[in-house]
Parts: sequence; C-alpha cells; structure tokens
Amino acid sequence: MTVSVSCPALSRNFFALMLASLLACVAFSAPAARAQDHVVSSQALQQQIQTNTATRQQNIETLTNVLSTPVAERVMKDNHFDAVKVRKAIPTLSDAELANLAQRARDGQQKFSAGILGLGVWIVLLIAIIVIIVVVAH
Repeated sequence: MTVSVSCPALSRNFFALMLASLLACVAFSAPAARAQDHVVSSQALQQQIQTNTATRQQNIETLTNVLSTPVAERVMKDNHFDAVKVRKAIPTLSDAELANLAQRARDGQQKFSAGILGLGVWIVLLIAIIVIIVVVAH
C-alpha cells in the first residue's frame, strides 16, 4: 500500500517562488541586453546625419545641374514642362528617389558625354527623369 501525502500550500509556494525567480531574471537581464544592442553614441549619430545630409544635397545638385544643361532645357521647353517648377520639385523627392534619379542622371550624362549614348536616347532618359520628378512631386 502506497501512501501519498500532498500539500497544496507547499506546491503553490514553490510555484510562486519559481515564478518570482524567473520574472526577476528576465526583468534584470533584459534592459542590460537591450542597452548593449541599441547604444549609439551621439557622435556616431551626428556623423550619420551629416553624411545623409551631404549625400542628399549632392543628389539634389546632380539633378539640378543635369536639368540645367542646354539639352535638358530644350527638352523641357519642347515638351511644355516649366523648368523652374521641375527644378523646384527636386528637393521634395524622398532620399531613395533622389538617389535613384541622380544615379541615372549621372550615368546617362557620362555615357552621353563619352558618345556611348546617342542624343535621342539621352533625350528619352531626360524626359523620363523629368516626368518622374513631376509625377512624384505632385
């Protein structure tokens, strides 16, 4: 014959003690782990902001310069785009849009200057860039 003795108060206390220990471990270890993963110095943050700002400004200047060339001015005039409005819309583009269009403009301008792209292809590329700026800005 087996005699079993159960003590509900003891098992509840044991369970409560184990739960409290577990919660204490989680509570005290989580902030330290999160702090180590997400600590960024103010200097690093400031440097990243300056880099992003400089990159954005460079992309704005690239697009503005490309759209200020005689070929681009003529394309805008022939296609009834207001050159001033197009250039004013450039800073309203997102960082990603600016980077994408500036890279395409740089590549196209270099290839046109090197004779790799003909005038017709360069004009089509300029029209695409202008239309994207106008559509995205509005």
